[in-house]
Parts: sequence; structure tokens; C-alpha cells
Amino acid sequence: MGGVPSTPRLGGGARPQETADYLIGEFVGEKSFPLASDYWQKLLELPLDLRWPSHRVRQACQLFVAFLVSVWNLCELAIYLIENSKTDDFEELYLSLDETEPVPHNFSKGQHVENLVMISALNFIAKVDVSPGTYLLHQELLNFLLIAMSTQLLSGPTPGPNDIHPFIDAAMAQESALVHVVVRQLLLNYIIRPRFSVNSLSSRILSEGNQPGVLRRVGSAAANLMLLPFSYIVSSTGEASRSPLAEGSLNILLVLIYHHKCLSVDYVKDKSDDGSFEPLQKEETYFAENPFRKAVENARDIEFDRVDIEGNAHSGPLVRLPFASLFDTLGVCLAHETSVLLLYSLVHGNSDFLEYVLVRIDLDTLLMPMLETLYNAPSRTSNHIYMVLVIFLILSQDSSFNASIHKLMLPNVPWYRERLLNQTSLGSLIVIILIRTVKYNLSKLRDVYLHTNCLATLANMAPHVYRLSAYASERLVSLFDMLSRKYNKLAEIKNDKMNTEDGDLRGDSFFEDPSAELHIYTDFLRLVLEILNAILTYALPLNPEVVYAIMHRQEVFLPFKSHPRYNELLENIYTVVDFFNSRIDSQKMDADWSVEEVLQVIINNCRSWRGEGMKMFTQLRFTYEQESHPEEFFIPYVWQLVLSHSGFTFNPSSINLFPVPVEDTNGEEVKKLQNGEMKAPALQVEMPV
Repeated sequence: MGGVPSTPRLGGGARPQETADYLIGEFVGEKSFPLASDYWQKLLELPLDLRWPSHRVRQACQLFVAFLVSVWNLCELAIYLIENSKTDDFEELYLSLDETEPVPHNFSKGQHVENLVMISALNFIAKVDVSPGTYLLHQELLNFLLIAMSTQLLSGPTPGPNDIHPFIDAAMAQESALVHVVVRQLLLNYIIRPRFSVNSLSSRILSEGNQPGVLRRVGSAAANLMLLPFSYIVSSTGEASRSPLAEGSLNILLVLIYHHKCLSVDYVKDKSDDGSFEPLQKEETYFAENPFRKAVENARDIEFDRVDIEGNAHSGPLVRLPFASLFDTLGVCLAHETSVLLLYSLVHGNSDFLEYVLVRIDLDTLLMPMLETLYNAPSRTSNHIYMVLVIFLILSQDSSFNASIHKLMLPNVPWYRERLLNQTSLGSLIVIILIRTVKYNLSKLRDVYLHTNCLATLANMAPHVYRLSAYASERLVSLFDMLSRKYNKLAEIKNDKMNTEDGDLRGDSFFEDPSAELHIYTDFLRLVLEILNAILTYALPLNPEVVYAIMHRQEVFLPFKSHPRYNELLENIYTVVDFFNSRIDSQKMDADWSVEEVLQVIINNCRSWRGEGMKMFTQLRFTYEQESHPEEFFIPYVWQLVLSHSGFTFNPSSINLFPVPVEDTNGEEVKKLQNGEMKAPALQVEMPV
């Protein structure tokens, strides 16, 4: 090798140092060795503390870097092969051994190379600790896995039995023991958020004092070269506090747990109504079990051993995690959409983690970042908003959660700009933000799912409301007023038999048919009335501000008093209004009443309120359920997040998984639709009839 001064013979009487020179010289050069060659074994057996003079280390590093650059092209080549695959099973990615080479001892005949690659990659992630010396290798391995699994981008949003994804299918076929360790390590990477010091590696490469062995220093040179783009990003953006390894680990985990492998089974059905035999070929499809999703759903807190009702410990291996650390990390990272999706995955799929969240007394750690996301809805994606609302709906299904949020007081809310919110309860803030989100949806997004989620969460919270603040109470009554004005507008259009294209409704409606939208708003108004009724029925003595807000705006309810859908609910509201009006009138004060005086009368008479004349209605309870095909939303959604946040680029014209913006012939950005628009989040809200 011309790049290294000495290249002595490998065998025979060569001295150990000369043998090392030869092995390392070949390693940093351009020569390749078969997998079965004993060269690799001899190279790995070299002592790590082997010494070389500094000038020879520099020379070897320069040579290694020169040839390493060409290796980088393999990453781009893999992306190119996937983007331009001409077969449905990605034959271009199926590597094979040279038939003239002997089969390595750890590679069985008939075994696919993608399976060997995936086993090796997952084993490295699972068993090699992240350290300054291995950080970049872990990161590059995660990047490779992401690229290898990107074959999903070429498929449609609905998985079919003919979809083939070699590497991700190989991951799904791994032993459960390996899957559990990989899931645990990916989540630990997310929790610990290891960071790489930009200067620590380069400062060690050619240091003279206490210099490491030559193998370590040559490896460091390669790692330092890979670090150059990262160093530039950190220095130019100031995001040194980010952890690309944590973000990459989360991306890989989300891709794995939301993968759905569709399988089919053929069978013959006899048709013999007339006594004749007529076989019919049938095909049924189903989804294979996802071991990664199962591992996440069964993860347990490292502090406790889960014991079932019969007293038997859970059988089989489990992923054990520090739930406390995971909770705290999520609280710090929930401004990021991928972290919101992880939290959704945990509270929806893992009952142990949901239970852990519900018993925490510092719920503001998780809820405040999500409330801030809803507050800043105009700068967030609609899917981000949806996932946050679904999490709130899931949490609101628990009565202890609904009670505890009103006991947690917030000294201030610095990001709320409309007014100062000092010493307000977390529950009051949730009510304020959810109503604000409804208002935003009404003017901007105009999505029926979003309205439904917000109102369902408020309905679950209503019976447990405790000392709702004056501002939250006023907003709750204003919510009815806002929806009633929309309802009246729709009713007027329907009564006048106006067409949507001739009116002014088209720009701010859910449906083109005003009748259908009128029906939706009829339900929304009833739901708000049921929310108010639940507070008055179950918690009136504890909520004088709600009573005051209703009395102050009682005129907004009057037009609906005779409505057949609302009359019974409004009878309850006016029973309360009449009771407190009579108490105020009995004071016989001639002067104008101040707000404080009216409120004090309400507070005094709340103690004597017995609920006489109130009709009892079934307490509302809304639950969240995924639709029958959640994969049609989540698989495209996960890959949208990956492409948005990982720096991984893919040719937009090759993507069939979701609509992507492409440029038309005039250079303007237009929407490319593949297999239809993305559906709204997979959710279903159940409510009592």
C-alpha cells in the first residue's frame, strides 16, 4: 500500500508489529476482502492499545478518509434504488453473496441478506452502549435503518397483501427477546438524550500525550469526518442542546410500532344451493401481530413488578422503563410533534403508563406544553392539534383526572397573551383553551372532528368542575352564544332555501349542504347545554362563577327555550336562574348592583341550594376509540413527521403514501394526490344515547 510506509507479509516469520502494519494498511486502503476471509478475524484480534508514530497515524487517517468518502455514496445509492425501484418486491435491494465465496459460519444457506443485516443492526443498537466512541456509529446506523425502511413511501396509504418491505419485514420477524431490548434501548436513548461533544473527538485524534492505540485513532478519524456536517449544523444554528440520536431513535420506534403487515389467506367456498358443486375462490386479509407495538404496549415501570388480579406476575419478557424519567422527558419535549405521537401511543396503548400519568400530582408537566400547542394552533399542523386533543379526551375519561386538574393552581400562564391569568386552576385553563380551540376551528380549520373532540372532553370534565374561574365560566357561556349564532345563520339559509354558492356560507362551513351542517350544530348546541347542566346538577354549590355567568348572559338562551331538542335542558337552567334572581330581588336594594355584590349573594345562597325542580339526565361519558383502519392515518402521518424532522430527503414524485407538494409547469406549488387525500385522524367518539 502506497499510503502506509511498510506493508510486510502477513504470514510466516513476520513480527507482530509488521503483521499489524499489514492488516491496518489493508483496512485503510481500497482493497476488499470476502466475508469468509480470515483477514477480519485477525484484524479484530489486534490489541486496541497498539502504538504508531503520529506521522504514520496521520498518513493512515488521510488514506482512510479518502476511501471512506466513496463508501458514503452507498447511502445515496440505497435511496436511489428505493425511489426508482422497477419491481414491487424491491429486487434491486436484494444482495447476494458471490457464489464462488464460501458461506460464512454465521450465515445459513437460504437466509436472506436483509435478515442478516437487520439482525446485526438491531443487535448493535440493543447491546452496544452509547458512548463518545460509539455515538456517531449509533447515529449512522439509525439513519441507515430509516433509509432501509423507507420503501413504505412507495406504497399507498392502505397496506395490502402484495406490499413488500424487505428490511422492515425482516425487523418484524425477529425474536421477541431482541425486539424487547431494542425497544427499551430506543426509548432510553429518547429519555437520556445523549449528546455528542463537537470538540471532544477531534481534540483526541492526534493528541501526543497518552495517545490511544492506532486502531482507535484511525476509527476516530473516520468518525470525525462523519461529524463534519453535524458540526456545521450545531455551529450555524445554535442547536447544540438537541440530541439527534434521541430524535433518530424516536423516528425509528414510531416507524416500527405503526407498521402494519397485511397478510392474506385463500380458501374455497362451496356454492351448492341447487345441489351442484361450484367452488368459489375467496381471499381474506388480516394484519400480522406487530412485536414492536406489543412491546411498547406491555412496557412496565422499572420500579414495580406488575401483578395481575390473581396474584400472578406477568409471564414472558417485558420492556422495563423508568416511567418517572419518561414522564419528565415527555414534558420537556412535547412541543415536538413526534413526542406528542409517542405520548398518544403510550396513553392509548399502555394501560400501565396511563395509570402512572393519572396518579402524578404534577400533571401540569405534561398538560401545559400541550395547552400551549393548542394556544398556538395557527402555527401548528392540523394533525398536531388533533393528536393533542385526542390525548386530552383519553385523560378526561378518568374521573380522578377531572377532579385533580381543578386542585392544581397555576401562579401564572406566561404564554397566554389576551389577559393575565394569575392563580388560576389547571382545570380552568383547560376549559379556556378548549373553547378557544373551538373558536379557532370555527374560523379557520372548520373540521367537525375537532369540534367533537373539544366538546367531548368538556363534557367528561363537567360533573367534576370545581371553582371554575370567572373567565372560564364567561367563556363557557360565550361558547353557547358563538355556536348559536352559527346555528341561526344556517337555519336562516335553510329557511330561505338559499344555495351555498349564492350565499356567504361556503367559505366557513363543514359541508356544502346547509341542512347537514345545521343538524351538526343542533347536536353541538345540545352538547353545550348538557355541559352546563352537568355543572349545575352535580357541582353548583362549588361553582358560583358559573351561576353568575349564566345569569349575566341569560338572554342568549331565551330563543331556544321552546326548541324541542333543548327545552328540558333549558328548564333546568332557568330553574337555577329563577332561584337566584328571587334571592337577589329579596334583598330590595334600589341602587345598581356591583359584580361583587351579585356574586356574594350567589355564594351565600349556593349553600341553601337543594336542586329542587331539577330534572336528572344521564351523565355524559365520551370515550375514544380508533377507527377500524387506523393504519390509513398513522403510517402516512409517521412518515410525514420523519421527512419533516429528520433531514432525510426523498424524491416527492416517488411518494405514493401521502399527498406531497410538487411544482407544476409554471413553477407554482400544487398538491399531488395519491390514493386520495389523507383522512382525518382515526378516531371515534362514543356517547350515551
